[in-house]
Amino acid sequence: MPPIRRLMPDMRSTLPEWAIKIHEAHGSPELDNIQDVFHGPLSERSAGLRKDDIVEIFIDSRALSADSEAIARGMLIGTTRNAVEIVDDSGTFRSIARDVIVEVRLIAHMRVPYLEDREMMTFEKEDMRRRSSMLEKAEQMAEGGMDSHLWG
Repeated sequence: MPPIRRLMPDMRSTLPEWAIKIHEAHGSPELDNIQDVFHGPLSERSAGLRKDDIVEIFIDSRALSADSEAIARGMLIGTTRNAVEIVDDSGTFRSIARDVIVEVRLIAHMRVPYLEDREMMTFEKEDMRRRSSMLEKAEQMAEGGMDSHLWG
């Protein structure tokens, strides 16, 4: 039985107006074949948030000023141990503390699942090399040379 990816007839037609702008700015990727799969064989299921997803984040109103909106809408940039980072629907980068998030609602995936995303894997591999190189340079600068591994 093939994975049941398509739960709606046309994902783009169900996007809210604010999400259409983000989708178009991101190059209007095909949405129907990259959505979550909740049913079928375990090896063919995929679910969860991915980089570049269009999301709504519901924020605990007790953490906001009276005139602030309790919903942040935008594209997921990344997550850290303490925050969820998005570019909101007005193009502003926002880092929202996990402590004040009530719900993260997925509107649409913009990328294929992680294990199928060759572009993401290539990026991460190059990023690890770059970080490793920067760390080596920082260690050299801190220690004054390359001979710190020698004894005597």
